[in-house]
Amino acid sequence: MKKFTYLLSVLMLMGTTSLIRPVLAQEHGDTSVRINQYGVQVSALPLAAERQGGILVLENKDKEYKVWFDTRAQVDGAVFLGDTYNPIGNGTSIRRARFAMKANISKNWYGEVDLDFSNSELELKDAYLKYDFLNGLELKGGNFKEGFSMESTTTSRYLTFIERPNVVAAFAPSRHIGFAANYQRNWFLAIGGIHFQDIGGLEERTFSKDNNKDYGLDEGYSFTGKIVGMPFYDSKVYGLHIGAAASYRTPLSSGEVIDAFRYSTRSLTSINRKKYLDTDDITNVHHTLLGGLELAAYYRNFRVQGEYIMANVERRFGLETEKFNGFYVFGSCLIFGGQYRYNTGEGEFTQPARGKKWGDIEFALRYDYIDLNSRPEGIMGGAGEGYTAGLNFHVNDNVKIMLNYAYLNHDRYANGKGKLYVGHDADGNLTTNPKDVVEADGKAGEDFSMFSVRFEIDF
Repeated sequence: MKKFTYLLSVLMLMGTTSLIRPVLAQEHGDTSVRINQYGVQVSALPLAAERQGGILVLENKDKEYKVWFDTRAQVDGAVFLGDTYNPIGNGTSIRRARFAMKANISKNWYGEVDLDFSNSELELKDAYLKYDFLNGLELKGGNFKEGFSMESTTTSRYLTFIERPNVVAAFAPSRHIGFAANYQRNWFLAIGGIHFQDIGGLEERTFSKDNNKDYGLDEGYSFTGKIVGMPFYDSKVYGLHIGAAASYRTPLSSGEVIDAFRYSTRSLTSINRKKYLDTDDITNVHHTLLGGLELAAYYRNFRVQGEYIMANVERRFGLETEKFNGFYVFGSCLIFGGQYRYNTGEGEFTQPARGKKWGDIEFALRYDYIDLNSRPEGIMGGAGEGYTAGLNFHVNDNVKIMLNYAYLNHDRYANGKGKLYVGHDADGNLTTNPKDVVEADGKAGEDFSMFSVRFEIDF
């Protein structure tokens, strides 16, 4: 018993000594040594806290180590107007509730993890590691957005309208696991990568695991690339963006149906959950080809931007190719003398500078069109156009209030996979079948207007 008591005393003394050692080191002026939570001696680096552009940043003296939180909340509401064939419910939602932690570990290494838990649904966004060669070349791996469509890659915190245009929402690939390289030098930007499955939501991840378990299915892949020319890259007053993108894509195992692709969109709103424009699952797909053209320009407080995107679905067993396309164009102005700013490293617009101490008001107009009708004997997913007017109040670096009015016009084939009414038949009854609709061209299909609002805070 005495030996046990003695041994216990020695162990307690050793533990106490190990706890006191870093304190004694600090008392003697040595602040660079710490013992971490795993009992390992580590170096310590003092950090200073700063507010940088509305973001809390912790940074060391030589600026090599930097860590910050990136939090975002967008509260939306919408009211729908018009005599519609299908009732539409007004409503509200937490469009995004994002929490991200980002860090420059050194001059070369960067990483981030970004989560969205809007409406109580947890979804992984960005999660990747990046190495910067400091000569214009960057390499990264993880889960992130593919380099296709400047409107898609632009962060939602700096969007001009509440929702992206239909053609971008339907066609532009978003986040997938992959590896990519970015090279930017003066007026030239090139982005290229190979990407794999979609793991953003629980449903996609479940499909991927089940298809792997049940069928031994490859998860699929895509090759995506973009080049951008920026002739006036060194000017802060005006600029021009000319871009072209392409993507070769095989079906992913994260889809519900094997060897299938589906294009759909909710027509400029997240409140109305109906998908009028929807191809349903296009089966027996070998691969798809996406192509995109981008053109944008700005001068002080004026800006124009537009994109054209086409999608060809190449099918197996001699089935014909299904072809879809669409475009958008918009113009905007900061009324009280603000300045548009362009990020040459990413090839997209960033947060504008405000013209007054109290903020600035931005007015914007947009037209967008999408055609998911391939051919009468093939896929007819509907076509539609949207007219949107936006008014944005840029209060400060953290707060933005957005108000949109939009008019949506759909054709007779935009019936939500055969579930939505698009007109009347010869007996005067509502019908979901485009072939039975007696309304004249331009009169059939669901049309409606909506007012939407967003309250946003970023910090």
